[in-house]
Amino acid sequence: MNIGLDMMGGDFAPLEAVKGAAEFLATGNANIHLTLIGDEAQIKNHIADHPLAAAQYSIVATTQVIEMNEHPTKALKEKKDSSIAVGFYLLATGKIDAFISAGNTGAMMVGSLFSIKAIEGVLRPTIGAYMPREDGTLGLLVDVGLNADCKPENLNQFAVLGSLYAQYILNFENPKVGLVNLGEEEGKGNLLAQAAYPLLKENKQLNFIGNIEGRDILMTKADVLVCEGFTGNVVLKLAESIYDIVKRRNIHDEHFERFNFEQYGGVPVLGVAKPVIIGHGISHATAFKNMIRIAQRMIETDLLEKMKGSFVTDA
Repeated sequence: MNIGLDMMGGDFAPLEAVKGAAEFLATGNANIHLTLIGDEAQIKNHIADHPLAAAQYSIVATTQVIEMNEHPTKALKEKKDSSIAVGFYLLATGKIDAFISAGNTGAMMVGSLFSIKAIEGVLRPTIGAYMPREDGTLGLLVDVGLNADCKPENLNQFAVLGSLYAQYILNFENPKVGLVNLGEEEGKGNLLAQAAYPLLKENKQLNFIGNIEGRDILMTKADVLVCEGFTGNVVLKLAESIYDIVKRRNIHDEHFERFNFEQYGGVPVLGVAKPVIIGHGISHATAFKNMIRIAQRMIETDLLEKMKGSFVTDA
């Protein structure tokens, strides 16, 4: 298993990426090889302070970096020797099995859609976010910003992708799927929600439990929470602010500590043909370590093949 890691992506690169890789390999994952993509001199300098098992990593040297403020499409086209562009080339050509970056999110999305491409039958890939629940488990909210405007069939597909991810990565045996709405009753909501409801209800691949309201998002009523990206992004940013407020007010509470989204690593792009995981720009070592774990789990469970199988008849 060969996992590619963009060493130049993120505010604290490449130091935190090296530290995260070291922490991951220290847990004894002997069957995993890490391909570290970026400035070779900088990477080796940090490895000297945070050693990696020599047999478990290799470096692919690059000379360019796509900065956070650069236009994604233009940067990928003009910076072909950037760590992100090379990472997608390695993934597309089968030289690595998954690609991880905390760099320019737009460039990661463009690379996912045009270098790796969507699973056949998937109209639009999606990204999700983890919602910490009071019982210690995580819910999955999809979409959280990739698709601000959606059609009902998009939400139906997001639900299938999210349900498979919740089953095989979050370990829910039969994930409960809820449609985020402003009321529980069927027929409530805007035109999108009203049209999506019957599609979700009739989809035999889903354990659809109906509409859920905002107050249910951090509870256990549903495991997969489906909405268009505009609503999802507002919910995600609100959830992130909870942790900021808790820290500023010096409140120590086990549940609220779980709103530190860094501890979960990054989020995968669901619906593309190979594992791509995007981290937050402020990712530290723990986030990088956990992103590698997510990639490992996606490969071990053969999640992408299961997703492809779910859309065979949808092409």
